[in-house]
Amino acid sequence: MEKKLTQRFAELLRRRELLLMSGGFSPLHARMSEVLGYEAFFMSGSQVCAYIYGYPDVGLLGLSEMADAVRRLTAACNIPIFADADTGYGNAVNVYHTVQAYIRAGAAGLHIEDQEAPKKSGTLAGRRLVSREEAIGKLKAAVAAKKELDPDFVVCARCDSIGSQGGNFQEAVERSIAYVKEAGVDAIWVNTLTQRQQIEEACRRIPAPVIAPYYGPRPSPSFDEFEKLGAAAVLYPSLTTANGLQATWELLHEFKQRGPIVLEEWNKKAQASPWGMVPRTQDPILPSKKILQLENEFIPKELQRDYTNTFGHDRH
Repeated sequence: MEKKLTQRFAELLRRRELLLMSGGFSPLHARMSEVLGYEAFFMSGSQVCAYIYGYPDVGLLGLSEMADAVRRLTAACNIPIFADADTGYGNAVNVYHTVQAYIRAGAAGLHIEDQEAPKKSGTLAGRRLVSREEAIGKLKAAVAAKKELDPDFVVCARCDSIGSQGGNFQEAVERSIAYVKEAGVDAIWVNTLTQRQQIEEACRRIPAPVIAPYYGPRPSPSFDEFEKLGAAAVLYPSLTTANGLQATWELLHEFKQRGPIVLEEWNKKAQASPWGMVPRTQDPILPSKKILQLENEFIPKELQRDYTNTFGHDRH
């Protein structure tokens, strides 16, 4: 019997091998990640804000909008979705309902930040934290909520102390330990770690799997380094979006200046890639074969479409 996605995600965090998560907002990117062998996908709140609403990541979205974003992702792929839940969209009561809404939407886990609301981007200035006591209460509510519906669901506490107003690395570790021992969370995300020794110390001292993205001087640790430093997982919230946005920026400039010839040049560049052009309209990215199968099975023959003699038949 196949394991639930919540069980699978919990096991991926607990194993010795590093879990690598791509991130973004799009069901298409989640499915692409699955096709390419990524074992989980991170739904980034900042990317939902930016790409769905054109907002900065300053706490403008609410539970309903984010739960809808989770549903779109979980409907599109069969790998665990680890979902951004910001500050839980309110106090401990709100957090309780957020966790249950995410479970019903199909997420395998979520993270709750210890920032004040409205939150700020986890990688930009202006963050302030709630008290340790308030954060622990909210996380206890999250754990109670998941135990009622799915005990395997992963509740992760994200500590934003590093780089926040009045915060520091030692407080981040101490808070994280309390979030595990007192609130009972399943994992910890220590945000904005800037040194390799911080990753090692955090992973050694915190008694739970640690998600440890790196935001220090380049080069970044390699995947092997992350694993040796003790990280359970590393995620890249804008992996599927940031570089693509840069490419779109460049293409728009070039297209405006030089016209349709630019599209031909970009297509040739894609065709020359060692991975070829992305199959934008067909399997394995979009389930076109499944659509044809359903049409053939359930639509009367006389109502089925002519895919042989209409424009586009040679593009599949």
